[in-house]
Amino acid sequence: MSERPATLQQLFDWLVDGAPGAATPMAVVEHLGTELRASGVPVERIGAFVRTLHPHIVGRGFFWMPGAPTRVVENAWAGLNSEGFKRSVPAKVEQTGLEVRARLDAGQTGYTGLDDLQAQGFTDYLMLPLKFMGGTVHSIGFATKTPSGFTDAHLEALRFVGRPLARVSETLALMRTAVNLLNTYVGRDAGERILAGRIQRGDTEAIRAVIWFSDLRGFTSMSGERTPAQIIAVLNQVFDCQVPHIEQHGGEVLKFMGDGMLAIFPIVGDDVADAASRASKAGTAAFASLDALNLTRPSEAPLRFGVALHVGEVAYGNIGGASRLDFTAIGPAVNLASRIEGLTGKLDKRLLLSEAVAAAATFATRLVGRFELKGVAGECPVYETS
Repeated sequence: MSERPATLQQLFDWLVDGAPGAATPMAVVEHLGTELRASGVPVERIGAFVRTLHPHIVGRGFFWMPGAPTRVVENAWAGLNSEGFKRSVPAKVEQTGLEVRARLDAGQTGYTGLDDLQAQGFTDYLMLPLKFMGGTVHSIGFATKTPSGFTDAHLEALRFVGRPLARVSETLALMRTAVNLLNTYVGRDAGERILAGRIQRGDTEAIRAVIWFSDLRGFTSMSGERTPAQIIAVLNQVFDCQVPHIEQHGGEVLKFMGDGMLAIFPIVGDDVADAASRASKAGTAAFASLDALNLTRPSEAPLRFGVALHVGEVAYGNIGGASRLDFTAIGPAVNLASRIEGLTGKLDKRLLLSEAVAAAATFATRLVGRFELKGVAGECPVYETS
């Protein structure tokens, strides 16, 4: 294209400048499609595919058509090894780092997905590699329904904007990866606080929360009978019984400590009863999942864990060495929750509540007893749900 339309050059410059005003990948794709059409390129569908680092999601697809919002599809790791993906255009582009052009009106394409586009009336397709500086290759595809397909000038225009688009895509992908990794390893709320700049040692705040402390029973004897890999597999199963329900009920998992786990249910306003109710419901659901898990392993001893709930003020934030920090919650309230959890095995109880939780609870509770706990003055009343 000897003389590029001004709108195309403006789009190129916008991408070079980092796509100002577009805070999300969806906004970038929508602006890209709109401006390409304004430049005379008859794009009627865009499909971008970008990998990410996430324990469940291998990447995301962004699909745009004129007049419709961008549709986002999250792709699971299992799909990566499927025969359908292996025969797809994104797989070919990622493997070779080269573009793929396919005239959809010329018969069978040989690629998964393109026959569907052909059936929808699309006539031409171009997928470009998005090469990141880290060496990975991602992709973006453009399709048109114009009877004559893309002209050479159209193809040149798409390749032209594809260069700066790769840099914008990499920046957004790195931001997404940072969020994914922080949410995975420190929790959603803690990750947001870290990204917002809460990264200095001692940078903490006092918050009130219902504290969840859980521990797997019989872990010591189990460790002597199983290989490390088997122990890790069991721990993952036990944590899978808890984590989804904690998050579903507004809790935040802060730390895994061997076979134990610390989580909090932040108190919104002064509504302790709501946080206590959410934590209790998460406990009920967690034990239901545990029962279902044990049914799948009838030849083995049932897995068991105990949970203690307490409410109090915790210091929430960064502790550790100067260059190695941990985002966690500490304080006497956490210690008391841990001590109460230690009673679950001795009393053969699944879920125990502190007096503070029982006092705030809107659900029925009953006193289990009063106990002397290490580091706690006087006898501590302990409750259970009834």
